[in-house]
Amino acid sequence: MIVKTLKVVKIGGNIIDNEEELYGFLEQFSKINTPKILVHGGGKEATKLANKMGVEVKMTNGRRITDETTLDIATMVYAGKINKQIVAKLQRNNCNAIGFSGADGNTIVSEKRPVKDVDFGFVGDIVDVNPDVVKLLVNHNITPVFCALTHDKKGQLLNTNADTIASELAISLAKDFNVELYYCFEKKGVLQDANDDNSLIETINTLTYQDLIHKGVITDGMLPKLNNCFHAINNEVAKVCVGKTEMLFEINSKFTNIKK
Repeated sequence: MIVKTLKVVKIGGNIIDNEEELYGFLEQFSKINTPKILVHGGGKEATKLANKMGVEVKMTNGRRITDETTLDIATMVYAGKINKQIVAKLQRNNCNAIGFSGADGNTIVSEKRPVKDVDFGFVGDIVDVNPDVVKLLVNHNITPVFCALTHDKKGQLLNTNADTIASELAISLAKDFNVELYYCFEKKGVLQDANDDNSLIETINTLTYQDLIHKGVITDGMLPKLNNCFHAINNEVAKVCVGKTEMLFEINSKFTNIKK
């Protein structure tokens, strides 16, 4: 039996917040001729709307505290404005797409993050992924577009990290597809020096990852992203890459390849 390749692509704010960049990316993404899934966040847009509404944005260690009002804003921005704009642009490029939250099709179930040192509010940690609806769609050439919301199967939406959603979706589909996971952001990949774009680390495995953490090369926001990368590669995802969108479309592009 021939196993299809499925690409799971997560895009960051540098693409979402730049209309020209987003349109160019979606035009290229639409041309990918294998089954594909797109995952997006939208934190900056949510912050903009909160500021317009006079709602205080609370962050701790780069993570958003999500109270009831903030969850309403996230739902409007993630599942509404951004998700539907992306779907409309994909349709314009003849890529048949459907917008998703984790609640749609009961796809991603989370539980509210327990209070330890910080109460994150309505933030979800994923406990189950049900890929049946997604498999049905991609096998019929329809592209799911996931926003950063899940649900708890008790009627509650939860704000959930988009990198984690991408990783868990990729893992859940790895039994049925040859899954490739791509994290697209503004850098070429993981850099030895964050201020030097030419210091790309082209391959990272489990041993070198621990060494890079110990040396302080990988810190802050890259830590959870790479933890999701290794979680995926250690759970049957065939390929995991981090870098600019060019890695999807250009044969000779440079990026960071994650290995076991």
